[in-house]
Amino acid sequence: MKSVFIIYNQALGEIVIKMLDFLSIKGFTMWEDVKGRGTHTGEPHLGTHTWPAMNSAVLAVVENEQVQPLIDAVEKLNEKAEQQGIRAFVWAVEQSV
Repeated sequence: MKSVFIIYNQALGEIVIKMLDFLSIKGFTMWEDVKGRGTHTGEPHLGTHTWPAMNSAVLAVVENEQVQPLIDAVEKLNEKAEQQGIRAFVWAVEQSV
């Protein structure tokens, strides 16, 4: 199993949930109002007057065969909505209960 951590501009929230539904990824944990700055453009999403944008994040633990379709979907969404921003990170799940 793998965990996939997806961070995205809140404007993409509904699309991300639909993407998970389409890929039959039912279990996930979501955080709203996530603050940060991207590594590629460095534009802050801090929820302030100067930098009003905010992010959300989703963590899904999926079977190995679900990882690549999810990463492909994130990449495709990023190409369509590059200004909003979305990133995904994958790491191994060694144990779960």
